[in-house]
Formats: sequence, C-alpha cells, structure tokens
Amino acid sequence: MHLPRRRHLVLIASAFATLASAPAWSQAPYPSRPIRLVVPFPAGGGTDLIAREVANKVATANGWTIIIDNKPGSGGNLGVDTAAKAPADGYTLVLGQTSNLAINPTLYPKLPYKPETDLAPVGLVAQAPLVLVVAANSPYKTLADVVAAAKAKPETLNYASSGNGTVAHLAAELLQKQAGVKFTHVPYKGAAQGSTDLIGGQIQMYMSSVPTLIGYIKNGKMRAIAVTSQQRTADLPNVPTVAESGYKGFEAVTWFGVAGPDGLPKDAVARLNTAFNQALGDAEIKKKLAAQGAEVRGSTPEQFGALIKSEIVRWGKVVQESGAKVD
Repeated sequence: MHLPRRRHLVLIASAFATLASAPAWSQAPYPSRPIRLVVPFPAGGGTDLIAREVANKVATANGWTIIIDNKPGSGGNLGVDTAAKAPADGYTLVLGQTSNLAINPTLYPKLPYKPETDLAPVGLVAQAPLVLVVAANSPYKTLADVVAAAKAKPETLNYASSGNGTVAHLAAELLQKQAGVKFTHVPYKGAAQGSTDLIGGQIQMYMSSVPTLIGYIKNGKMRAIAVTSQQRTADLPNVPTVAESGYKGFEAVTWFGVAGPDGLPKDAVARLNTAFNQALGDAEIKKKLAAQGAEVRGSTPEQFGALIKSEIVRWGKVVQESGAKVD
C-alpha cells in the first residue's frame, strides 16, 4: 500500500530526527582518527622530548595515533594560539608550559589568547626544576656565599639566563627579592654561549634548567649552588634547594601540561586525562623523564586549571615588579 506523499515525507523527517537524537554511544568512539599534539617549541628541545616520550606511551597503550606538530615562535605563543583556535573536537591538543600559560599573559601586552578562558585543561604532565650554578673555580660554595657577596657589593654580581621574561630570569628575580639583594641580569639567546661565558669567567652565575646544565655539573666544569624545586632533585641529590638554604617556601619550576581548545567535549577530556595519567604512572616513563631532568606530575583537569590561574597571578606579579620585557 502506497502512503500519501505528504505522510511519506513526514515519516522520513521523523526517521532523521530519531537518528540525530541517538545516544552518543552509537557514534564512533573517541578518538576515531589521529590526534595532533602541538609543541610550541622546536624539535629536540626539552618540551619536545617530554611530549614525544609521553605521547608515544599514551598512543601505544591505547592503540591511538598521536602526531607531534612543532610550532615554535613568539616565546611559545604561536603554538598555544594554534591549539586555542582549533576546532574543539578533541583532535588538536597542546603541551603548554609555565612560560606560555602563566608568564606570557603578563609579559606580552597583546597575547592572542587567554589561557584561563580559551583553553580546556586536560592535565599536568611533568615539572622540571632550575639550578643556580657557578664556575668550578668560583669562590662561592653556597647560596649564602652568593648572597653575602651581593650584599657587600650590590649589583656587581651578574647572572645569565636564556632570555628576558623566561622562567629562569624571573626565578632569579624572585630570589633577589626574598634575599634582599640585587644582581645584574645578562640575558642570552640560548644556553650554549651562556655556559661558555660562565666557564670562561665573563659572568659569575647562571640560572637555567637542570637538563640544560647537568652535563657541565657532572663533568666538573660548573658547581651547582641550589635547585629551585621544593624537594631536592634525583639528578643532583647533594645539591640543596633554595628553600633549604634559608628561603622557606621558595619554588620556581617549569611545569608542562596538556590542554585543548575551550569547549572540548567532557567525555574526550575525561578519556584523555585517564590515558595521560596512566602513562605517567609507568616506571619506564618516569625513568625517561628523569633522564631529562623532569619529574612526572599527573592531575585532574580541574587541578591543572587551578594551577594555571594561580600561576598567572603569581608570575604576573614577578613580571611587573621586575620590569621584565620581551627580547
């Protein structure tokens, strides 16, 4: 029996409506295609190595495909902005860090994104402490020696960092404030020249990440004075923290975490968070990140979001008080 044309069309429309309202479980499970993980720095650097190790473990354990997409530029801002403006479907993520998620919102007057509102936190991945070093033949053996010399002759001691507004630069500014001293900052464009100048005696101190300087420390060309984490680092167990050296509560680390565009589906966020936390619990991953001077740090999305907000406030004050400007 043939239905009247009008009723036939109504039934077709009803069928489409039913399909459209079908429950999510009837659709292809997430993820059903490769995930892009944007790294806002060049290949081969610390952030890139951490991203590759963790992403590879997540992909292998879950049968996913995760593609690393290096997008360096503008202090990491380019890569984060790329992810912030991507479709909020769970297939574009970014491995952000302290600089581009917490420092740059104050350091750059026209940042193209707002980490608090334009990104959906997935979870914290790792953190790496900084270390204050002097040349092996330096007369300074402890942080107390450095502070005493700086108080005796203000602004005569200089220190290097990898650039204005970096975590290392601002960590040194924070230390000066707590110690009541003033050093002279010598910003470099990278680690190599600063290391050469420290060993050669052109500068007295260098503040940088543990992975950057640990080779020089272990081969005896540099002496580590203090690390900036709350606990001593496994790579340098005999080096005291700044807090241990008389500055209670001091902490300045580079942390790394995964985020995506604002509006990521809650089920995608939950599945990603679970996958990354499981990978971070793997002994092999802990060992590999430790070799890079980093320590694994898992979290919930809410905890990572709260960290970003609190760190923006914290580092914003340091940027403003130090007068730091972008290079």
